[in-house]
Amino acid sequence: MSPSDTIHLNQSGSTEFVFQMFTSSPNIQTLLFCFFLFLYIMIICGNSAIIWTIYINTNLHTPMYFFLSNLSFLEICYTTTLIPLMLANIMGKRKPIPFAACATQLFFFGTLGSTDCFLLAVMAYDRYVAICHPLQYTLIMTPRLCTQMVAGCLGLALFLSLSFTALVFNLPFCGHILEINHFFCDAPPVLYLVCADTHVAQAVLYVISILVLATPFLLICISYVFIAITILRIPSAEGRQRAFSTCSSHLTVVLLQYGCVSMVYFRPPSSTPADEDRYLALVYTFVTPLLNPIIYTLRNKDVKNALKKAMSKKAASENL
Repeated sequence: MSPSDTIHLNQSGSTEFVFQMFTSSPNIQTLLFCFFLFLYIMIICGNSAIIWTIYINTNLHTPMYFFLSNLSFLEICYTTTLIPLMLANIMGKRKPIPFAACATQLFFFGTLGSTDCFLLAVMAYDRYVAICHPLQYTLIMTPRLCTQMVAGCLGLALFLSLSFTALVFNLPFCGHILEINHFFCDAPPVLYLVCADTHVAQAVLYVISILVLATPFLLICISYVFIAITILRIPSAEGRQRAFSTCSSHLTVVLLQYGCVSMVYFRPPSSTPADEDRYLALVYTFVTPLLNPIIYTLRNKDVKNALKKAMSKKAASENL
């Protein structure tokens, strides 16, 4: 069913949405369901392990790991907003999602995704202070300031997401059941179904994308320029390696996250097929949240050692 077909449907009653299927083959549907469910379980387990490890190890009660635990919690909430509904619609007949439920999903997706982007910028600032101003680090990055930064990220994301969601879902949708060419209620495919002029909404989406993506990414780049200059001034190779290792994990996540999301939100609406946006969305829905715990544990000795210590303690207590 195409959007042009749905415009002639019965317009009485409330509007509902259905998501486009990945495939109509029952066998492939089963394989996709099992594969995505496995990835979702891995995301929950991996990010929960990071939160648990940081919580039980007092050595990790520092600003850097405070932000990392918040990032992991965001990843759990973010994926839980999208993946269970996606799994429910993979197999069998497509299940309509109510108008209000679609608006709610877009709101939480925007809030959690935006907070994630803002938090990555805050983490870059934390690394900047730690490396460029190590003597003042504990004086600047106080627990109160860290909490205020996280709260500020969430507050700004709530404001932007609520404003945009209210704008989009106050526009008219023609038809009773509309097909979204996506696996969740994302802004571009939902705007495509509006049967009115969307230039204002598209402009607002572009401005919000600049605030959420371009501005934090610019601040991250500036932070890493100063960090790189400081690292190059360190006389010993061991010191340079240690300083770089504290930043490389964060930089890897930043490039993956901002790269894929920017390709979706900074392109003109008709420049590429909608299917391509769906595949890119799979990256920041599954790959990035899954790689976060892997990257931060494999490339971070403190987290790796703390996790090993916690696991050995748990094994020892079970053997008693």
